[in-house]
Amino acid sequence: MGEADIRFSGPSDLHLHSVCSDGTEPPAEVMAAAHRHGLRTVALTDHDTTAGWAEAAQAATSLGMTLLPGMEFSSQYEWRSVHMLSYLFDPDDPALRAETDRIRDDRIGRAERIVNNIARDYDLTWDDVVAQTTGDATVGRPHIADALVARGLATDRSAAFDGLLHPREGYYEPHYAPDPFRVVELVTSAGGVVVMAHPASGRGILPLPMLQDLVDAGLAGFEIDHRENTESGKRLLRRLVAERDLIVTGSSDYHGRGKPNLPGENTTSDEMVARLIEQASGIDPVYPA
Repeated sequence: MGEADIRFSGPSDLHLHSVCSDGTEPPAEVMAAAHRHGLRTVALTDHDTTAGWAEAAQAATSLGMTLLPGMEFSSQYEWRSVHMLSYLFDPDDPALRAETDRIRDDRIGRAERIVNNIARDYDLTWDDVVAQTTGDATVGRPHIADALVARGLATDRSAAFDGLLHPREGYYEPHYAPDPFRVVELVTSAGGVVVMAHPASGRGILPLPMLQDLVDAGLAGFEIDHRENTESGKRLLRRLVAERDLIVTGSSDYHGRGKPNLPGENTTSDEMVARLIEQASGIDPVYPA
């Protein structure tokens, strides 16, 4: 976006969540937490929504931080959920907005189906789940997990996901998500930059030929430094990054009380943040005055 636009400094954490999706804190509190942990460049990347951008921008700039508005775009390949961190895209792009609206609408229906399934065997209601949401947040499985904790059916979110919300328990329901190639197409067409989130987690890395095809389609890089990535997966991805000269990010995936992850536990270099900004043509970062 031009040399004059690169006015940021690290440490940088490009994967943070608020109550606008499945975090436990409002965007302003997420920014405050990031600042307390020494961060100076951050991205709010709630799932399939840009609802927290304005509040995050005001809070970040008031604290002297640079904000890269972002989103964690849901996609799916076969049985795998593939999350695509999307930065600096035009939030008013019609095709992109239509797709995220469809994802959020289906997520609500899916959540209701899961709650109805669990309610056949346990004392859980839809009102219990709605009580765990804040504002316009889209109800999802993390909110069901919080309701299970409140009902004494799990000790914490992690236990809920390992217990009643695990597919083996029989209450699971699928939800709509586009394939990763569609996400890359939508975000890049809206001027954004796509980095695959935690691509080598325990859920399994995508086949190497598919990763190469995604790079050919416009995928800009990978979030390699993330606590869920396996060491073997990171080694494979670093070889691909070196071969294709891709962007590498490191992030916390902070969710407030929803996960043990802390802001800044992994960070992204200034060089990589600069490359991400330079590739974007949708919107500018929000810089402090």
